[in-house]
Amino acid sequence: MLVVAAVLATLAALLHVFIWWLESFAWTGRARAVFGTSREEAEATKELAYNQGFYNLFLALITGAGVLTLALDHHDVGVALIVAGTAPMLGAALVLVAGSRARAAAAFRQGLLPALALVCLLIATA
Repeated sequence: MLVVAAVLATLAALLHVFIWWLESFAWTGRARAVFGTSREEAEATKELAYNQGFYNLFLALITGAGVLTLALDHHDVGVALIVAGTAPMLGAALVLVAGSRARAAAAFRQGLLPALALVCLLIATA
């Protein structure tokens, strides 16, 4: 189950790297279709999105460091880092849906992999 958790955490990290790219570099372009923003909205919020994108990158890096540490057989540190990365990913998804039910599909896509990784970690370490 620990291997499954690591795979899910890796997928969550990769998704958040993609979100980082969308928010930080493609916000006024391709990301408009993904996030449903107008040109005006994207231009007005691009500095905020740029910053938010880096939060996603940092969570992905923490999660990736946890997976790598786990693979190097440092079990406790690896698990702690994976939790430190994926729990805020899940938390952000919950905040997204709490702020607007219209964002439920996006929140589901953002939060599913981290949630599954955390469940698998809980089962593996119980």
